[in-house]
Amino acid sequence: MLNEVFARRFNELATKFQGLPSERSGSGYGSEMHYSGGVWKQWATSAQSLILAVYGKESPHYQNFIASYQSCHGHDYDVKELAGLFLGAKEDFEGGYIFDVELRVSGEVFGDFVALAKQSLSEGHKDVAAVLACAALEDALKRFSIVNSLNVDNKTMQEVVNGLKSKGLVAGAMKTLLDSMPRIRNHALHAEWDKLSAPDVSGVIGFVEQFLLTKFSQ
Repeated sequence: MLNEVFARRFNELATKFQGLPSERSGSGYGSEMHYSGGVWKQWATSAQSLILAVYGKESPHYQNFIASYQSCHGHDYDVKELAGLFLGAKEDFEGGYIFDVELRVSGEVFGDFVALAKQSLSEGHKDVAAVLACAALEDALKRFSIVNSLNVDNKTMQEVVNGLKSKGLVAGAMKTLLDSMPRIRNHALHAEWDKLSAPDVSGVIGFVEQFLLTKFSQ
């Protein structure tokens, strides 16, 4: 699971920072502690990558870290400011105060599939669009189920749909539309092209877009 990988990396980098070597530069009253560029920049780059992966480019955690990094010259107080921002991001992650990163990252991947499906449909490749859209739909439903503690091992798409409905994770118009999706998915993944129409495929694409928007975004 992505959450476990990110949690482990947060701990690794927190421990690594504690061991970063620093030295005193200058002499007398004007001396100060300083980290060598190669040391603190390597740590900061890894920390930046992790914060970006977990929170996204527009998040305050990432934006503040970048701003601090750009003004950092290795002075003790500058590097410790970076460490403070990193530890703040770590604390919020461990406290569960962010949207589930597995859904956000998965949503970005599925969004790429949907974009390809829309392009294929617009170019007249209905069958290709159907496969892409239905694959994205099934994987998104299973990912959403897993994050909500539903077992999807060896489950058909219809069983996954039933599980989501029984737990009240989909409702209203989305619940009604979802009932027709397993049929379309089965036609697409069993190459029953004559049973699929362009409006069917367009409907799946529209449903997946809405599902990602409501369930996979912050």
